[in-house]
Amino acid sequence: MDARLNYFTNPAVGKAVKGLMSAGATFKDLPVPAATRELVFLRVSQINGCGVCIDMHTKEAAAAGETPVRLNLVAAWREATVFTGAERAALELAEAGTRIADAAGGVGDDVWARAAEHYDEDQLAALVMMISFMNAVNRLNVITRQPAGTYRVGQFH
Repeated sequence: MDARLNYFTNPAVGKAVKGLMSAGATFKDLPVPAATRELVFLRVSQINGCGVCIDMHTKEAAAAGETPVRLNLVAAWREATVFTGAERAALELAEAGTRIADAAGGVGDDVWARAAEHYDEDQLAALVMMISFMNAVNRLNVITRQPAGTYRVGQFH
């Protein structure tokens, strides 16, 4: 499969996409554990069907020491016993923030309260930024059918 567009070489949007990717690189400095960050990015990408981001974040998580069992169970995190309470709350927030159109009320107060039990205001702000960013990138990739499978760890950092 070939991509419909190459954002990085497109003169109309190349600079904007490079800026977006630079912003994404700053997430490693946010006050959310790296494992949680990658799990959230992976779950959002699974929901949106973004193969290139699933490829990227699975490989990044594995390179950072994430286990195959946990990676394989992200899509079924509710039934899995391998995630901490904090990770489960982050995954729930990620799902609710990604499926806004499916939930007439958006992210419910109950979802937010469960996340707030595990994360302080700075961490919640970081999670919201990460979820929003990943949804934006997923949409760019899905709309233009970016191919998956060739990502190399650290490629965009």
